[in-house]
Amino acid sequence: MKTAVDNPGTHNQSTVFISVFNSSCRFNEEFKYILLPVSYSLVFVVGFVLNAAALWVFQKMRPWKPSTVFMFHLALSDFLYVLSLPTLIYYYANRSHWPFGVAACKIVRFLFYANLYCSILFLTCISVHRYLGICHPIKALTLVKSRHAHLVCGMVWGVVIVCLVPNLIFVTASRRENDTLCHDTTSQQAFDQYVDYSSVVMVLLFGIPFVVIMVCYCLMAQTLCRPRQGLSASQQSNASRRKSIKLIIVVLVVFAVSFVPFHITRTLYYTSRVLNLPCQFLNIVNFTYKITRPLASINSCIDPILYFLAGDHYRSKIMSVLMGKKQVTSSMPEQAQLPLNNNHRLALIYKNSGAEDTTEEVER
Repeated sequence: MKTAVDNPGTHNQSTVFISVFNSSCRFNEEFKYILLPVSYSLVFVVGFVLNAAALWVFQKMRPWKPSTVFMFHLALSDFLYVLSLPTLIYYYANRSHWPFGVAACKIVRFLFYANLYCSILFLTCISVHRYLGICHPIKALTLVKSRHAHLVCGMVWGVVIVCLVPNLIFVTASRRENDTLCHDTTSQQAFDQYVDYSSVVMVLLFGIPFVVIMVCYCLMAQTLCRPRQGLSASQQSNASRRKSIKLIIVVLVVFAVSFVPFHITRTLYYTSRVLNLPCQFLNIVNFTYKITRPLASINSCIDPILYFLAGDHYRSKIMSVLMGKKQVTSSMPEQAQLPLNNNHRLALIYKNSGAEDTTEEVER
């Protein structure tokens, strides 16, 4: 339940908004009326520019490789989400007044979780694809095609939408004096059921993908750190390895900054409300949860860094636009400079013989 408490002698706009979890626990949430509008505004500006540029660049890079397909859908997910942020900026800057109707409230909250879990799953796809390229180059070369990547991305969108349909039902708006609240969860009466539902979604769309990513990165690290026979120390550190290490670092940063803190604090927040834990603990949990909500949105700004670091063609396209030059599409000079072991030579021979849609990490 949420109530508003007026301080004596203050104007209506000075109303202090207070959350009430039970009859004995109340705390002030004034901090979010500064934190959320400011943070969402920054995410909107940076995320809109970077993701719009990324979508434009990807359109210029056809035909797409599988890794490009995954990155395009990740950028599309981020772009759709940042388009919804102006309504939230207005909502929190206006002290939790939602004038856009219940349907818009449901859509905005839906887009937040859709972006959250689509980002996690697309990063998982990118990580698994890079794992196959590093640890099983021949299999990846012969089995992974762009059409397969498009199919996987379609499945990701479908799974996320199906899993979040109940969220459209749970999320609602309610009246508070002269204001309309757009809840990010549900009504107080349905909160216990919402916690059960969100816990299942968290395990399916965050827990399992996170484990898959960690397993892939451990196996990749083992392969990348293993000395390759017949190569000197300088040859061991080639462009493909450096790119793979950059990918690992960026994805781990996204999880460490955006996804893991949000899911931990949200779980604590939901559990505390269900169990009616001591008020002092509720105050701390509520504060930390509200702080991690904008952190969960920052992935829309970090993801474009992944495209620049992990995609050579994306980087060269950006540089060609900035330099005002045409992009050079031939990749043979780069390949000729890289040392290849027997498996990588086989992959390159297969590519040159006419195999379609190979990936850079497989070729090396």
